[in-house]
Amino acid sequence: MIPLEIYSEAYNEIEGAIRWYDEQSEGLGAQFEKELDHAIACICESPDTWPKFVSGTRRFFLHRFPFAVVYIYDGTIIRVFAVIVFRKDKKISLQ
Repeated sequence: MIPLEIYSEAYNEIEGAIRWYDEQSEGLGAQFEKELDHAIACICESPDTWPKFVSGTRRFFLHRFPFAVVYIYDGTIIRVFAVIVFRKDKKISLQ
């Protein structure tokens, strides 16, 4: 299995999203977390599959929630930089 590193900023974004979804509806945060776990598993299984983004990163869009996992794979390790709100119809930039 390919080693995975999730940056602390990404963990903070994940925790914030889980809390926000749980405030909207009980159990929704757990559903978000389950979908995120699936996304991470897909990335780990085939990291070069997902579309290139900016500055050498790639992104994986969650299906049910308006989030993307932004990561880089250097051939030896996957580094998750961000789990961000991302609408497919809007452009954003990472600084």
